[in-house]
Amino acid sequence: MGKKAKSSRKGKKSWRANISTEDIEEYFENNTKDALSGGSLSNAPSESLFYVDKSRDLSVKRKIEKSREKKKQAKKNTKAVTNHKNDDDQKDEGVPGSSTIDLWDAGEDAVKITKKLKPSVIPAVEVEPPGCSFNPAHESHQDALALAVADEMQKIYRDELGPEPVPLTVPGEVIDEEEKYFLDADGEDNDDQNENLIENGDADPEKRPHKTKLVTRVEMNRRIRRKEQLKAEAKAKKVEELSKEIDSLPDILQEIAKDDEEKHKRHLRRIVAKKERLKACPPRLGKHKFVPAPLQVLLSEEKTGSLRQLKGCCTLVKDRFKSLEKRGLVVPSKKSTGK
Repeated sequence: MGKKAKSSRKGKKSWRANISTEDIEEYFENNTKDALSGGSLSNAPSESLFYVDKSRDLSVKRKIEKSREKKKQAKKNTKAVTNHKNDDDQKDEGVPGSSTIDLWDAGEDAVKITKKLKPSVIPAVEVEPPGCSFNPAHESHQDALALAVADEMQKIYRDELGPEPVPLTVPGEVIDEEEKYFLDADGEDNDDQNENLIENGDADPEKRPHKTKLVTRVEMNRRIRRKEQLKAEAKAKKVEELSKEIDSLPDILQEIAKDDEEKHKRHLRRIVAKKERLKACPPRLGKHKFVPAPLQVLLSEEKTGSLRQLKGCCTLVKDRFKSLEKRGLVVPSKKSTGK
């Protein structure tokens, strides 16, 4: 195929096609922007555009000065920390086997802050009563025996007078399918008898359907007057009660003061009881409760007065373990019974 012939650009049609309209479009865009913004800035007077601020803004200067001081202080702190870190590294290199941890390293080996436990009120080593000695006096020995007997009797009474556990199985007889049919038939017969009684009119008068009675105009007026009378009596009663309460204000204030005093005393008693409870047993830490060890006291027949003939009792390991449980340092566990 042959090439298309080129048209000449000397004609007026080609001149009109090649004329650019960018300056016209830019002019219209500027005019629309000026109209939207409130007028052109080139025509606005200089007084409306600029003004001299003669007021002293001290707060801004102070803020700038404070920010500069903070930056300077931060730079000093970072320099001091880097110097201290370098000194520690040099010391660690000189001392073999030193285990130091970098506090500024937020990695896996970061320091874990452990929560400190509160000190227990219970002492680490408790002194038993003098009646628990291997050769006690007669009076102190009897007092210790009385305490041990009281603890055992308290356990017995708690088991006897406590609530009975819920039984896992309920005793009863199994009902056969034939007996079930007889029971259903008896129930249907009873229902039929009740229906017959109602139809015959032998049922109770309360169960009979009530018939609506027509109320006359006189009865309606009487009811309306009765309602108004009851409202007036209730209003007068309220006014009377309010006047009585106003007259008894001093008594009410005295009662409030007594209640506040009783609440304060109750609060003090609770605090004292809580402290005594903490002295006797630790707070609840796990599933099982703390069971105190029985009082180690010798019977009257076991008293020999000599260490050689003394009967062996609890070991030191059990005593220390019970002490740890009582102070709340070890979670109490269930007593293991050997089979």
